[in-house]
Amino acid sequence: MRLIRFGLISFIFLFLLITGISLFIPSHVIMSKAINIKSGKDSVMAQISNAANWKNWQPGMDTSKLLYIAGEVKGVILDDKDPQHPVCIKIDKIEPDQVTAQFITKKMKPVVIGWKAISYPNNDSVTVQWYMDFHLRWYPWEKFGSLVLEKSHGARMEQGLTNLKKLLQSSR
Repeated sequence: MRLIRFGLISFIFLFLLITGISLFIPSHVIMSKAINIKSGKDSVMAQISNAANWKNWQPGMDTSKLLYIAGEVKGVILDDKDPQHPVCIKIDKIEPDQVTAQFITKKMKPVVIGWKAISYPNNDSVTVQWYMDFHLRWYPWEKFGSLVLEKSHGARMEQGLTNLKKLLQSSR
């Protein structure tokens, strides 16, 4: 009985210690990547704003199913094993120089994904910024998991921007 009580108290103390440490980790994390592309802003926005074109440049999107809402393509379905809660990226807003979408999964808060096309007068290129905006809950596993977000998503974002650059500059 003593051993069980000691184990339970130790487990509670360790859980509180880890939770306390995780409170020092920010719950709002923004990751951003950018690239300059020698192309017109309209060409860039045509690739970014149409989810059907994402398979041409985003890594892993070539096997994704398109998400239709009211007969229009509004995103992609990444995993539909649970039909009630599919993992998807859904476009929220399309503006002349920015597209925002949400990465929706059952296990975490929606992640805001955005692409901005920034052009400057008298310049023949467009700067494309791709960002992911994470709002984490207080759970220690989410907070500690945020420490590896750059490693898990950063390389894929860079590869996607490089693919977009190659696609748009080769069609010029």
